[in-house]
Amino acid sequence: MKKLWIPFKKVWRFVILLFLIVLTFSYAMFQGGFVSWFLFYSFLPFALYCISLAFYSLNELEITREIPKTDYNAGESLKVSINVKRNSNFPIFYLLIEDQLDETLKFSQQKKKAKTLVLPGFKKEFSYEYIIDELPRGEHLFHSFIVRTGDLLGLVEKEKVHQIESKIIVYPAYTELLYRPFETHFDQGMTASRERVQRDTTLAIGVRDYQPGDRFSWINWKATARRNEIMTKEFEQRQSHDVFVVMDCVPDKHFEAIVSFTASLLRAVLKKGAQIGLLTISRERVSFPIRGGENQLQQLFYHFAKIEAKSPSSFEKVLETEGMFVQQTVSILLVTAQLTKPLIEKAGFLGQRKGKITLFLIKGEKEAPTQNERSLIALANARNVRVLMVHEGEFASAFSEVNLR
Repeated sequence: MKKLWIPFKKVWRFVILLFLIVLTFSYAMFQGGFVSWFLFYSFLPFALYCISLAFYSLNELEITREIPKTDYNAGESLKVSINVKRNSNFPIFYLLIEDQLDETLKFSQQKKKAKTLVLPGFKKEFSYEYIIDELPRGEHLFHSFIVRTGDLLGLVEKEKVHQIESKIIVYPAYTELLYRPFETHFDQGMTASRERVQRDTTLAIGVRDYQPGDRFSWINWKATARRNEIMTKEFEQRQSHDVFVVMDCVPDKHFEAIVSFTASLLRAVLKKGAQIGLLTISRERVSFPIRGGENQLQQLFYHFAKIEAKSPSSFEKVLETEGMFVQQTVSILLVTAQLTKPLIEKAGFLGQRKGKITLFLIKGEKEAPTQNERSLIALANARNVRVLMVHEGEFASAFSEVNLR
């Protein structure tokens, strides 16, 4: 109904404009004198401008949106530059330009608004910019521009939508973590680690020629005396440390913190040279096989950028139904913000088949555990489930109590 009223409204305003011109002219003709003709000639420029504006087309505007890059991290600021060009010198009193943003961006804090008033006058080219202070995580679209203009009297108003789409990806904010494996398994994983610090110095399997970088304590003096050359012990090398992470996607006020910590955790594991997999169940089930490398990190972060807290199942139900990772020889890490007795029971059952399970409980900044949570942590320890409480803003201390072996 509103759309049907718009054309009628334009015609009605144009009729009013013509009526005012005729009325002032008639008043000048019949009344005569300086005042009446002054009134007519004073109104005439505004009337002529209104008529000209009524036939002016906003299609001649060429609007471009400049975004410095397409990839951001949550919390970063974004400066968007808008450039406008037109072909004619037709005077425009004002332009109200609004950049149509996603709902999440529209309600984010902005230093300079995406909707602005420009006074171009006779200018053919002009520009402005707006800034979004803290980008929220997600995949965000910039849809179009709505341009409005009019005259001083408000008799003529024009509006045009320019379809210009842009897209940015905002990855979750992450914290630099120093990942330390909770347990050491020499038969775990599929590939040998390339890190010299992961060589076990208690299991010597032979001797070899000395190489630069070998420690003094590795020298085999008996073999050195027999061969009259410096010989060092050859040690058994640890296998790679494979990790599988299950993230809770149930709606929760700490969900953004869960995503941020999980992203930091996965990045730290891959940076350590280990391999990692991920399971999330939100709108759909998504599982990443255990892999390593930069490509794996990019795929995981892209998934984190779009994931939402839309899981239809509780976290303990996910552990019960998703048994695909149980048979793999990996370290299983669970990330959640809700600690319940059924969850501990399911994790404990999983630990009986795999070994000790580690559960990260995400809490708000300076949020103390409840009495019920303290009881559940004690129950978890009895069920061979390690519970680590991690507060927002203190992610770097998640592995502070883990000792390297």
